Amino acid sequence: MHRLAASLLVTSALTMVAPAARAQEPQPQGELPQAQPATEAQAAPTQDSAAPPAESDDIVVTGTRAAGRTRLDSPSPVDVLSGASLQRQGTTEVAAALANVAPSVNFPRAAATDATDAVRPATLRGLSPDQTLVLINGVRGHASAQLNTNGSVGRGSSAVDLNTIPVAALDRVEVLRDGAAAQYGSDAIAGVVNLRLREARSGGGATVTYGFYDTQVDTARGSRHVTGENNVTASAWQGIGFGSDGFLTLSGEYNRREPTNRADFDPRVSPSRVTGRFGDPALEQYTVFANAGTSLTDNWSLYGWVGYQDRDVRGAAFPRLPGVTSGYNVNELYPNGFLPIINTKSTDLNSALGVRGQVAGWNVDLNVSYGRNRLSFRTLDTANFAAGNASPTAFYDGRLIYDQWVAGLDVTRKFDVFQSLNVAFGLEGRREGYKIEAGEAAGQPVSGVSAGAQGFPALTQANALERSRRNGSAYLDVEAQLTDALLLGLAGRFEDYSDFGSTANGKASLRYDIAEWLALRGTVSTGFRAPSLQQQYFTSTASVVQNGVPFLTATTPSTSGLGTALGGVPLDPEKSTNFSAGTVVRFGGFDLSVDGYYIKLRDQLALSENINASFSPAVASLLSPYGVTAARFFINGVRSTTKGIDAVAHYRLRTERAGAFDLTVAGNVNKVEVTDVPTSTAVLDPAPTLFARSRVLTVEQGTPGEKVTGTIDWSLDQVGALARVTYYGDVNEPGTTPAADVRTGRHAVTDLELRYQALPGGQVALGVSNLFDVYPDRTIPANNATGVIGFPYYSPFGFNGRYLYVRAGLSW
Repeated sequence: MHRLAASLLVTSALTMVAPAARAQEPQPQGELPQAQPATEAQAAPTQDSAAPPAESDDIVVTGTRAAGRTRLDSPSPVDVLSGASLQRQGTTEVAAALANVAPSVNFPRAAATDATDAVRPATLRGLSPDQTLVLINGVRGHASAQLNTNGSVGRGSSAVDLNTIPVAALDRVEVLRDGAAAQYGSDAIAGVVNLRLREARSGGGATVTYGFYDTQVDTARGSRHVTGENNVTASAWQGIGFGSDGFLTLSGEYNRREPTNRADFDPRVSPSRVTGRFGDPALEQYTVFANAGTSLTDNWSLYGWVGYQDRDVRGAAFPRLPGVTSGYNVNELYPNGFLPIINTKSTDLNSALGVRGQVAGWNVDLNVSYGRNRLSFRTLDTANFAAGNASPTAFYDGRLIYDQWVAGLDVTRKFDVFQSLNVAFGLEGRREGYKIEAGEAAGQPVSGVSAGAQGFPALTQANALERSRRNGSAYLDVEAQLTDALLLGLAGRFEDYSDFGSTANGKASLRYDIAEWLALRGTVSTGFRAPSLQQQYFTSTASVVQNGVPFLTATTPSTSGLGTALGGVPLDPEKSTNFSAGTVVRFGGFDLSVDGYYIKLRDQLALSENINASFSPAVASLLSPYGVTAARFFINGVRSTTKGIDAVAHYRLRTERAGAFDLTVAGNVNKVEVTDVPTSTAVLDPAPTLFARSRVLTVEQGTPGEKVTGTIDWSLDQVGALARVTYYGDVNEPGTTPAADVRTGRHAVTDLELRYQALPGGQVALGVSNLFDVYPDRTIPANNATGVIGFPYYSPFGFNGRYLYVRAGLSW
C-alpha cells in the first residue's frame, strides 16, 4: 500500500514540451497532423537552446479527434515529449530516450538473444511490445519482420521498431496511456505512441554526440575495468520552403557503436578468462527522412513523408571452445576456439502520401502509406561441424520480409450542438505481407547430420514461405461538450480480417471539470489484437539455450503437422477490457495528473514452452523426423490482469536572477498477474505442458513493478543543466525452478548533463549517464556454468555501466 500511496506523488517526465520557438502546433484533423504546412516562423530549431522547454498549449491529436484539445483537457491521459527532451540525453535511440523520461515505458535491453539484440522492443505498462500501437503523424506504422523467439521480454512478439525514426526527424512524441482499439484499431491495447515529424520551411541544425564507457565490471568470478567501447552519432536537419506555404524538411542520422562486453570469466578454460561477448552488439546505421506539405487550392493541401534506414548489427553467440565440437573437428580453422557472430542487416522504409481539405463543411483527410522491413542474416567467424576443417567460416542464413499497405479516410466536423459536438468517422483498408527466404545450403541444419552454421543456422527451403492478408475497418467517434464542465466521448470500430473474421469494439470516456483547477476523468473500452502473420507462419530451426544447455529447436506454425500433433490449434485474436480513472490538478506553473488503470486480457497469444524430446518417448518420436531435440509454437489461452497507477507532477518556475526551472517527479506502479494458462489439446499421454513457470513469471515480472523518475532542468542565460534520478524496481529473469531465477534487484540510476551556449546557434553539452556506475545484480555461478552471462539477459536500465558523452550542436 505504501507504494501505491507514493505513486500518487509521482509520474513520468512527460510534460517537457518544446520551446515556444519550435514549429507551430498543428490544427488536428482526425488522427492526422496539421492541415496547414509550416510557415517561416515555425522553423526555429529546438535542440540547441540552453534553456529548458517553455510553457506551451500542448495541443494533442492522439486520443481525440476534436481540434484544439490540450494535454490537460483530454479525457484520456496523453503525454507530450518534445524532440528537445529526447535529445538531452546520452542515448540517441528513440526507444531508450522514451524509456528514460516516461516511467510507463520500458526498454528492456536484451543480450545474447540473437536477432532480438538488433531489433529491441519497448513496452508500455508492462504489456507485450506488440500491444502498443505506433503511429507516424497519425498513420499506422509497420511492424518489424523480426519475431522475438528467445528468452527476452516480449517473447513471441513482432512489434514496431521505434529506433527506425531518428530523433532529428521528430518534432514531438505523444503517448496515449489508454486502450484505444475502438479509435485506432488492432494493437492499441496498452495505448498508442504517435511519432510526429518535424515541419519547417527554413532553418536547420546539426549535432554530433560522442560517448564512451568508463566502468568497473564486477561479475561473480572476477572484476575488470573497462574504458572505451565508443559510440558516435551525427545528425542534421534542414527546412526548405517553396511556393507560398510549401515546406520540405530533410533529416539524416548516422550512428556507429562499438560492442560492449559484460561477460563473466569462463571457468572452463585455464587460466580463467573472458571467452564470451555479452552486451550491446556492434552497430552501424544511417537513416534519412523527408517530410513535406503544400497547399493545392484554398481548401486543399498535399502532404507526405518518406524515410529509409540501413542498419548493420553484429552480436555474439555463445563461444565454442577448442576441442568442444560435438564430435567434429575444426581445430585447424580455430585452434583457440571461436566466437560466432550473428550479423543482422535491417533495411526499413516508411512512406505516406495524402490530401486534406473540406467538402460541404466536413474536414476530409485521405492518405495511403507503405512500410517495409527486410532482415537479412549472416553468421560470421563460425563453422558447420559437419564439414570439418573444410567448412566455410561465413554463411548467408536467409531473410525475413514484412510489408504493409494502408489506405485511410478520416472525416470530421464540429457542430453547434450542446456546447459543441465533434463527429468523426472513417474507413481504413490494410494489406500485410510476410515472406521467409532460405539461406545457403552449406549453413542449413540437416536431420541427423548437422546443426548447421554454429550460432545461427540458416533458414531452410522447408522454412521458406510467402503469406498475406487483408483487413477493412470502419469507425465512428463522437465527442460532446455537454456543458462547460462535462465532456462525453463515444467511439466504436468494426474490423474484418481475411484470415480470422470480424470484431467490434467500443469506448466511452467522460471528463468533469469541478473547477478551473480540478477535473475528473475516466474511460472504459474493449480492445483486440489480431495475431500477426509472423506469429501465424514463422518457422525455423535454431539452437536455443535453456538453463545453460543448447537445444536444436524447431519453431513451427500452430497448424503445421508437428504443431498440431503437439497441441497446436488455429490462432484467435487477443481481447481486452480496459478501465481507467484519474484526476487533473493545475494552478500557476504546477500541474498534476493521477490515473489508475485496470486491463483484463483474454485469449492472450504466447510462444509455447520448448517441448523437449526428453519429455516422453512419444514426443521424441514426433521430433525425430525433423532432426531437432525440441519444438515450440504459438498458442492462445493465457489470461492476465494488469493494474497500476501513473501520475504526473510538474512545476515550472521562472525567476529573474536564479534562472528557469522545470521540476518533474514521475512514476508508475504496475502489477501484472497471469490468471489462467492454456492446456494442451494433444492426444499424447501425457500431454506436454504448454505454458509453465518461467513463461508465467516473464509476463508477470519481466518489467519493473515500480519506476520513479525525478528530473530538474535548469537554465540561466547561456548555461543549463539537467539532473535525473530513476529508480527501477526488481525484475525477474526466471528459470525452470526458483533456484535458477536471475534477478536485477532494485536500483537507482543518476544522469547529469551540463550545457553551454557558446555562441548564437551553437551549444556544447557534457554529460554522464549512470553516474554512480550501477549494475543489475550479477548472475551467480550456479546459474552461469559457462561464464558467458555476467548479468541477467535483460535489464530495464541495461548492463553497461557509466557512460560519458559530449554533444556539440549548431543551428541556423
